[in-house]
Amino acid sequence: MESMITVQNIVASTALAEDFDLDKIEAELEGAQYNKTKFPGLVYRIQNPKACFLIFTTGKVVCTGARNVESVYPAIVTLANKLKDIGCEKIDPEPEVQIQNIVASADLKTTLNLNAIAIALGLENVEYEPEVFPGLVYRIEAPKLVVLVFSSGKLVIAGGKSPGDCKEGLRIVREELSNLGLLY
Repeated sequence: MESMITVQNIVASTALAEDFDLDKIEAELEGAQYNKTKFPGLVYRIQNPKACFLIFTTGKVVCTGARNVESVYPAIVTLANKLKDIGCEKIDPEPEVQIQNIVASADLKTTLNLNAIAIALGLENVEYEPEVFPGLVYRIEAPKLVVLVFSSGKLVIAGGKSPGDCKEGLRIVREELSNLGLLY
């Protein structure tokens, strides 16, 4: 039975300019929030495509909240255009965007015995302390991922740089649990 991953969040970064005046942006950009005593960046959200931005004085921008890789670049271009519209100068018209992290979920559609999985997978790649956190933390080296495994059969896959990384993480977990006889 094949499980699919569902991308929940994508975090990407770029540099749109050499620097930003965050006070000016907050004053000019409707909905922008900036409180430098609480956080060093300005927070701004757009609805189409849906994304949230953290904008820093260094000109760097972190984009979060996108649900697919294809919407990240258009979201950043939308932000760049809004910044140009309010008078920000020297905005990079073709910014280089780097995916930093993809968080996805999956469901193995079966209940799992996390104690047996922790013992079978070995302590070098697994953390399981049910009194602290109800999931098993499984670290995969290649691709470099962290997979949270829950007794409900649900997984959270974090650290991927592409949806393919997350799919590979799901494949690895499914194969290892199957090979150990722990996937029913």
